[in-house]
Amino acid sequence: MSDDSRPAPPPARTAAVIPAAGRGVRLGPGAPKALRPLGGTPMLIHAVRAMAASRAVALVVVVAPPAEVAEVRALLDSHALPERTEFLVVPGGGTRQESVRLGLDALPPRIDTVLVHDAARPLVPVDTVDAVIDAVRAGAPAVVPALPLADTVKEVEPRAADRPGDPEPVVATPERARLRAVQTPQGFRRDTLVHAHDTVGVDGEGATDCAGMVERTGAPVVLVPGHEEAFKVTRPLDLVLAEAVLARRRANDGY
Repeated sequence: MSDDSRPAPPPARTAAVIPAAGRGVRLGPGAPKALRPLGGTPMLIHAVRAMAASRAVALVVVVAPPAEVAEVRALLDSHALPERTEFLVVPGGGTRQESVRLGLDALPPRIDTVLVHDAARPLVPVDTVDAVIDAVRAGAPAVVPALPLADTVKEVEPRAADRPGDPEPVVATPERARLRAVQTPQGFRRDTLVHAHDTVGVDGEGATDCAGMVERTGAPVVLVPGHEEAFKVTRPLDLVLAEAVLARRRANDGY
């Protein structure tokens, strides 16, 4: 006979880790990329709001440059964010891989689903966030939003670092129908992602794709449809496009 008097287990909870400790040199000198303004608001705030827009996300952990942790905390405190979501700022490491691990280490025990999201993807729609979470909760250990490629891709023999102007010989042309451009947030069962970080050591600049780390452990990774507005802001032209998308949202939706 079952004991119905036992308390129900706590509900599954989801946290988002946003590594934002990089300098973003391709956007030029100045503030770290995550703190560059977009529509008058730092990109990081847009990225945090994008994660907090999902009702499934209970905690957002921002991994900040070590010297700017206090500044990032003050930044979060000064902008309106959903009351239902908790926020935490921790210092990052020397690589993205190290920063994600530091964000993972800061998670409380009840979190069992983890999103890892680029601060430089400030405009990802909440439907994409929810689709990733739903796929993890349906049983996938690792989930990545992705889009088909519009351009043909060539595999090349890279030019020598000391000869940047030399032509690069083409080695192969991969079948475009089998390729996808991946985005974030990438979603994981917490134990899957922790195991990947325990297993895959930091090599050089470290891994830039958490799903790639999971693949190296042999765990399956699945894709869900991404969104064209979840693009990464890395160059000045990307920032112009992001401003245009944000202006359209504000005009149409009061975003």
